[in-house]
Amino acid sequence: MDEPIGTIVAEIQAENPEIDALVDSPRKLLAFRTFAYIRVGVLLGRLLVEHDVEPAKGATWAEQLAHNPEYRGEVVEEVRAVAEEVAADPAYSDPLGPSDEERARFAEFAKRRLAADT
Repeated sequence: MDEPIGTIVAEIQAENPEIDALVDSPRKLLAFRTFAYIRVGVLLGRLLVEHDVEPAKGATWAEQLAHNPEYRGEVVEEVRAVAEEVAADPAYSDPLGPSDEERARFAEFAKRRLAADT
């Protein structure tokens, strides 16, 4: 990650293994990262408006706020909430790709086609 919000979300995900259990498929992981980046960005933006942040060498304003003990719990809870919402949403539970029935139909088609070509 080369941007602060992505790095912050990744750190929180690494520190909280239950998040990986919730976003256990590529589709869920993509949705989780997308929404977590947005919601953490909005949260940190709100905190920036509400609280002054002094410029610091080697740390962005987002990193300063996310690592501030006063706000860290709020940021972690936002990331967990996104993971829980994605895990609970049936739209992300559907497997990508063909169903077993579609695979069987294609296999039959392929067999017929190969038999006709020989």
